[in-house]
Amino acid sequence: MPHPGMRRRVAAIPGTPLPNGLLGGCTTVIDVEDEHELLGVDWVSLSCKHAYPTDWCPTDDAGTPLPPPGPKQFERPDSESAGPVTVYAGAICSAPGFPYAEAEQHARAGLSQGEGRALEEWFWQNVLAPAAVDRTPPAGPVSVSQGVSILEGWLATDYGGVGVIHVPAGAAALLGRFHQLVPQGSRVRTWLGNCVVLGAGYAVNTGPDGSPAPAGQAWLYASGPVVVRRGPVDVIPGTAPPSVNIRNNDRLVLAERTFVPSTTCAVEAVLVDLCSCCP
Repeated sequence: MPHPGMRRRVAAIPGTPLPNGLLGGCTTVIDVEDEHELLGVDWVSLSCKHAYPTDWCPTDDAGTPLPPPGPKQFERPDSESAGPVTVYAGAICSAPGFPYAEAEQHARAGLSQGEGRALEEWFWQNVLAPAAVDRTPPAGPVSVSQGVSILEGWLATDYGGVGVIHVPAGAAALLGRFHQLVPQGSRVRTWLGNCVVLGAGYAVNTGPDGSPAPAGQAWLYASGPVVVRRGPVDVIPGTAPPSVNIRNNDRLVLAERTFVPSTTCAVEAVLVDLCSCCP
């Protein structure tokens, strides 16, 4: 047995954010230089419209000229926008044993570990769900692989480019079991090439109408490319004296960061069964 005595204080066990979340390899993350972008952004969509085939000299099977095609189609671009969300983590402890530098370290570590999850929850509830078209068949929820197939089919129809499949982290193992995921460097993709976000914050698991999925089921979403603008980490207060609450002698320090997450063109949704017996 060890010799009795005082226990030793050691360094904390560091955390590592999940690698395939919303701030992972599927997303273009921009550290903004103009702070006005953190108030929200507006843009004109660039790649959301369709292209059409045409034939200037149409003929029938016998080679007989047919009437020329009608006038070509022109489509106006859409205006799109995205709003901000601020994510924070706070640290509190009795001031005499909790110096400001240590409180700041705890707040920053909490933000670093948890900002992705908090952002995912907000993005799911405030961007994906309200914009989504529910593609669940009239017969009801489908298997995981069928759900991915439905989403990719509609995303190809409504967008036509490489998009993003948004999946609650709890369903990741099922996508792997049914061979829906293909690791590719810092990303996970489907066989069609769409990038897959496996979000811890997506555990909120609500549908387009805001209602939580029934037990044993999950909502999956598909969207166009995702861009997240983010600001610097702000520590509040910025100095030690105002961090102490003189009423109870507690020290309180916040670390926070503002994000503007956005996607484009199309959002689709489908409800799936999280069963272990069907493909």
